[in-house]
Amino acid sequence: MRNLFNLGLVAILVLCSGVPAWSQGDERAKLIEAAKKEGKLVWYTSTNVTESKPLLDDFEKAYGIKGEIFRASGEKTLNRIVTEGRAGRFDYDVVTISEVDALTDAKLLMSYRSPEARTFIPEFKDANGYWTAVYVNYATIGYNTKLVSEKDAPKQWEDLLDPKWKSKISIDQEQYSWFGTLHKAWGRERTQRFMRAMAKQDIQWRKGHTLIAQLMSAGEFPLGVVYAHRTEEMKMRGAPIEWVNTVNPLVVTLNSAGISNKPQHPNTARLFVDFLLSKPAQQRLRSLRRIPARPDIEPFSPRMDQSKLKLVTNPVETGAQFNASIKDFRENFGL
Repeated sequence: MRNLFNLGLVAILVLCSGVPAWSQGDERAKLIEAAKKEGKLVWYTSTNVTESKPLLDDFEKAYGIKGEIFRASGEKTLNRIVTEGRAGRFDYDVVTISEVDALTDAKLLMSYRSPEARTFIPEFKDANGYWTAVYVNYATIGYNTKLVSEKDAPKQWEDLLDPKWKSKISIDQEQYSWFGTLHKAWGRERTQRFMRAMAKQDIQWRKGHTLIAQLMSAGEFPLGVVYAHRTEEMKMRGAPIEWVNTVNPLVVTLNSAGISNKPQHPNTARLFVDFLLSKPAQQRLRSLRRIPARPDIEPFSPRMDQSKLKLVTNPVETGAQFNASIKDFRENFGL
């Protein structure tokens, strides 16, 4: 998968030259002036408040524009936007979730090619400009190092099927991207066979990857499907947890930014997307222990080096495909 992350010549030249992706000229100045006149931003996001609030604070300090955050899970945020859209309401200006393909399919996003997106690899942005990744998540196996030794820890997804792990694995009850990405990487037959076997493992279902990592660290269960960045962050604070970097595939989900099809504050929306994709914001995400999508910002841990992992991004899905994937996931596990 290393080719997935090779940068194009243009991106390399931009990075090496040190020239900002967006111009500091008249167009930029006009955008800032128009955004300040609008004076407000409404941001729907699945990003934790501990990370989204500092980003919004930075934006407010930079431009003097007040922002408002609605935070919920990706599925709940998607459903809220779809419901509001059916009622003719477009209360959000910008959305950052992993399910942006479903919003594009529903024609709830407008196309905007941010100048900042020029440096991003093709897999991390929509070809028609409807979204660009802000940060990425690596979903993999995690374990409590006091309960499981490195030697005994699962090395591949199929290792979770060992009878000794029955009732000892926790998974997020909305782990749809993991489900869909394994289908993409393995094919339907192999994935369905694996998932049917997993359903017999008496999974400990929880809501939220952070919660799963915390409970795993506390010893409530020895194994979980976790995010690598959250595990690294907790490990740095002394938590007895580790993540497995040998799984194939290591599932990559993109938390991407898109603009409402009918934003109440269109100029502020464009300015905010530019900001989220900019070097300062991406460095801020790194300091908050997220994995930036921008290729010229290194991850905060060498173990998350893209070239050393077998990465596969979650599949592009229409709204109907996404709903079918949810239905399949829930039926398989009896949720």
